[in-house]
Amino acid sequence: MSGRPIKRSLTLKGHRTSVSLEDEFWQTFREIAKSKDMPINVLAAEIDVDRDPETGLASAIRVFILNWYRDKA
Repeated sequence: MSGRPIKRSLTLKGHRTSVSLEDEFWQTFREIAKSKDMPINVLAAEIDVDRDPETGLASAIRVFILNWYRDKA
């Protein structure tokens, strides 16, 4: 496990933004987007719209991934 978050770029609502995620979370996020047959930016935009304004996007993505696998269990 890498441990350190890596800053990555996404496009949300037509503008670039960055999110810092550990490599394992980023790879899993990409796999989920692929399994849903959607671009990663579209999935990130959905998460962004649904998140609490006081929660950062990176945290919202991590929670989304956790819930994704919880729902599958």
